[in-house]
Amino acid sequence: MARARSKSEESQPLLSSDISRTNSYGGPPLRKISLNPPHEFDYFIRANTESLVSDQEGAPPILPDSNKQSSLVTIFVLWNTMVGTSLLTMPWGLERAGFAMGILLVMGMATLCCYTAHCVVSTQAAYGPPGGEISELTRHLLGRKAEILSKIFSYIVLAGALIVYWILMTNFLYFIVDFIYTEISGGFDQSTINGTVRCFPEAVATNVTISDEQTTFQKWWSLNLSVPIYLALLVGPLLSFKSVTFFTKFNSLGTLSLMYLMVFVMVKAFNSGWNLDLSDPSSPNYAKLFKTSFFATSGMLAMSYFLQNIVITIMRSNRNQKNNTRDLAIAYSLGMGTYLVIGILFYASFPLRKSCIADNLLNNFASWDVGTLVARVFLFFQLVTVYPLISFMLRYQVMTAFFAKPFPSRLHVIAFNAVVVIVCVLFAVFLPKIGTIIRFTGALSGFFHVFTLPCLLRLAGQKQAGKLSCFSLFLNLAIPLAGGINLIAQFFVSDS
Repeated sequence: MARARSKSEESQPLLSSDISRTNSYGGPPLRKISLNPPHEFDYFIRANTESLVSDQEGAPPILPDSNKQSSLVTIFVLWNTMVGTSLLTMPWGLERAGFAMGILLVMGMATLCCYTAHCVVSTQAAYGPPGGEISELTRHLLGRKAEILSKIFSYIVLAGALIVYWILMTNFLYFIVDFIYTEISGGFDQSTINGTVRCFPEAVATNVTISDEQTTFQKWWSLNLSVPIYLALLVGPLLSFKSVTFFTKFNSLGTLSLMYLMVFVMVKAFNSGWNLDLSDPSSPNYAKLFKTSFFATSGMLAMSYFLQNIVITIMRSNRNQKNNTRDLAIAYSLGMGTYLVIGILFYASFPLRKSCIADNLLNNFASWDVGTLVARVFLFFQLVTVYPLISFMLRYQVMTAFFAKPFPSRLHVIAFNAVVVIVCVLFAVFLPKIGTIIRFTGALSGFFHVFTLPCLLRLAGQKQAGKLSCFSLFLNLAIPLAGGINLIAQFFVSDS
């Protein structure tokens, strides 16, 4: 018999200790880096904002029938979760793979990830425990060891997202303050401004009044030294709350940021025109169709399309369960289309050589460009509200796993937050490359969560039901093999 939550229980998020992973994303869920925030956030937000009941202590909450959503809403939630600040890296992904190969990878990875997400949903529906999540399904079909592995790789995804977000917040904060300082101190020298597009990493334009001697401001405001530490003073105090429901109220920032970023890229592409040459290697606009570094793109895309650990929760909320396969396919098609449109538009219109494209497309624009400034402001405030949520999810999972409760003591929480912030600062100082972090995180956790676990779950379910075929065995063992090759290849390709 379902029971209502007591007031003491309401002070804590209604989460199962077996939640595996929350980028970008009820209200619409927060979006993931790929650069997307991890996706259990949708589950977390629902648990804090909707009327939920639980069959037993610690069991996953069950949505009442009145809270079921239409197929249209389900598709939007899936698409909104999938597509987020990953858009910043799509042009770089096309550059690493080559124009034609990049497009094929975006389409192929979307198809593969859609299939493995479908494996998770269909296996849960046919063979999983009622009301279970991915962790319960894993324990039910594959055993406790597989469940532990699932959690470990979930921690890696969350930690990778936190590091990427810290680097992005550092970048945005640096350029925002730089713009304000330059305007206050006299403004940009209009006589030296020549366009807004810049080549990365040869020059990351700050202000155009830079002289041979650094000013006091420039000495104390350094992108890869002081700013990551200053950011800790701003964000650190936001990480120790027992409940982060306050931050979920800013979900709309994610949608606004995404829409603005899409419009921003379209306007820039229209103004720059078509700058793509596929035939003349001597042309400054020449683009290779295929590059051997394409594995950098496939690693990144494994993170961009990651839905496997939250897809059961989202699809369970669908009013008509018969539409799950169709709705999942439509959502992945929309995500693929969004990535292709932004990636191709930016890549094809970029007026400099394609190797100049940065893993954060905003780094290809000078800091005096007002449109770029607005994008950075939107994204900065979005990430400041999302970062505490991701940190909370990681802390909740780790503390629950090791101490059986999410808030063992304030000392435990402060120590945990300090370690997380220090690691993020170190990466922002010594390895501020979001493309590198995303592709390795995506390839590593994707190997388990995207390529391997869904296929093993499907095979285990079919074997249990006596429906295992040779074709299914071949297909669902070939996909993990491809994931393993994708992971190993990350060590043999470069970011530039």
